[in-house]
Amino acid sequence: METVPILPPPTTESPTPWNWARKNLFSTWYNSILTVVCLIIAFQTIKGIIVWATTKAQWRVLEANLPLFFAGRFPRESYWRLWIVTAIIALLGGLTWGNIQRQERLWNPPLLIILGAAVVGAVISPIDLTSRLYLLGIIIAAAASYVIGRQIHPKIMGWMPAVWALSFPIILWLIKGGLGLTEVSTNDWGGLVLTLFLAVISIVLSFPLGVLLALGRQSSLPVVRLLSTLYIEIIRGLPLIGILFLGQVMLQLFLPPEYPKLDRVIRAIAGLTLFSAAYLAENVRGGLQAVPRGQIEAARSIGLNTPLLTILIVLPQALRIVIPAIGGQFIGLFMDTSLLSLFGMLELIGISRAVLANPSYIGRYAEVYIFVGIIYWIFCYSMSLASRKIERTLGVGER
Repeated sequence: METVPILPPPTTESPTPWNWARKNLFSTWYNSILTVVCLIIAFQTIKGIIVWATTKAQWRVLEANLPLFFAGRFPRESYWRLWIVTAIIALLGGLTWGNIQRQERLWNPPLLIILGAAVVGAVISPIDLTSRLYLLGIIIAAAASYVIGRQIHPKIMGWMPAVWALSFPIILWLIKGGLGLTEVSTNDWGGLVLTLFLAVISIVLSFPLGVLLALGRQSSLPVVRLLSTLYIEIIRGLPLIGILFLGQVMLQLFLPPEYPKLDRVIRAIAGLTLFSAAYLAENVRGGLQAVPRGQIEAARSIGLNTPLLTILIVLPQALRIVIPAIGGQFIGLFMDTSLLSLFGMLELIGISRAVLANPSYIGRYAEVYIFVGIIYWIFCYSMSLASRKIERTLGVGER
């Protein structure tokens, strides 16, 4: 009988940066050459950007037009209403996020970095002292509400969706006016305020509509299934720009002259909602088809009727499965609001074009669009982080 030689234990290198670089970047001679070339290119690119940003870029275009980028032509004497709206959203957002994060460390490094960046940005931002104090106060209030949200029992936080829903009429009243406040026409809405309003309302409306369309396409009723399928396939076969054109330009041509003209913001929301709902329906339908058949049969065996079966068993599992796709759809919808600048609406891209049309700022495209791109990235990345957090909380892909 042969004896098996006893081998020494494998040697393990300490996980130092040099050992990692040697293993991943300089493992062979051609990897070493490729790493050096990439480092040279990256160094030259970063150096060029820094030189341009510090010596050639004219950032005064942003400083002079900052109110336009954030509030459009909203009356300056009514800015306090926008500050109140921001405070409401910050407080509710802090409570919600704090409750979601209640099982994790109070102040984890990413959150501290975000909080520190927000404070530094508020301090160095090129705005007046009063606005800086407002902004710092809102950041502090959001941080405090985050801490409070971690202490509230989850059953109480179950009412947060209703609180968010009740806050919407208050926010709309503050922005629109009426009932004691000076009314502000939607023609004066612009910049980030208009972009967020269009995106949030369209997301809130398209989600239930998309779920209903997905259920309708899976329905056993032929008429409901046919109508849902026709709607989804027709809308998905049209470009968004065409649907927005029909809503912004052609709709009024088909209505009787005596019919009151619909507000262009309402028409924009309708176009975005109807378009997004069709794609959302297909995402949800994929989740519905992924629910195991055995669970449906088990629910029927205990006497659940079709509505209860759908609401309690099928739909929660289907939505849990397609959280990544839904998050991506909402991010796409947020970016699709930029198409409305083609119809004269002064959202972020529209207000940027208006600023660049000023003879004093001709040629300042890079500065303006880099700034606007950063704003879009902040909100899209925040939505992506929220989606990933929900995925981890619900264990998507783990069980």
